[in-house]
Amino acid sequence: MLDPFYPIVDSAAWIARLLPHGVRLVQLRIKDWPREDVRYEIAEAKALCDKAGAQLIVNDYWAEAIDLGCDYVHLGQEDLASADLGAIKRAGLKLGVSTHDEAELARALETEPDYIALGPIYPTILKKMAFGPQGLERIGEWKKKIGAIALVAIGGITLERAQGVLEAGADSASVVTDITLNADPEQRTRDWAAATELPRHCRP
Repeated sequence: MLDPFYPIVDSAAWIARLLPHGVRLVQLRIKDWPREDVRYEIAEAKALCDKAGAQLIVNDYWAEAIDLGCDYVHLGQEDLASADLGAIKRAGLKLGVSTHDEAELARALETEPDYIALGPIYPTILKKMAFGPQGLERIGEWKKKIGAIALVAIGGITLERAQGVLEAGADSASVVTDITLNADPEQRTRDWAAATELPRHCRP
């Protein structure tokens, strides 16, 4: 089961900064770094999360995640073609997969993932997207299609939108810039943790 509060950050330094403020689940998403630097960063992030009792999800770098004994890896659609899904399963890693449309959902379900991510729910400034905003209604549609598999909603989600996302059927609301670009990321993190505390207790 995933925590309803799912921040995504791009460094171990961010993880160290946010962990004391209610983070129990976090994704490390690093792009365009030298491979050795990425490996060091994943190792540092894992050590931080292990010490705090938090769950780390590694984006993309599945081989390093296996080597370093991580528990979770997240793959985008473009990563599925090159990833060794057999090795990921044999290593016991849990798998999350990004989806944006029906074809991608079908492809993701073939991997027997532990969670499906749907996005962008709202317009996002994080990266250029080939897909328009999915909206809250699509969350409910996706949840009906995937059943017991956990559903993560991502893209343009703010603290003010989080509750609506969870009520629409998402098991977890993913957040990036609403925290990392906030004037007080630590306080924003505490606010997120508090706002998602009730769903965490209500869910089995």
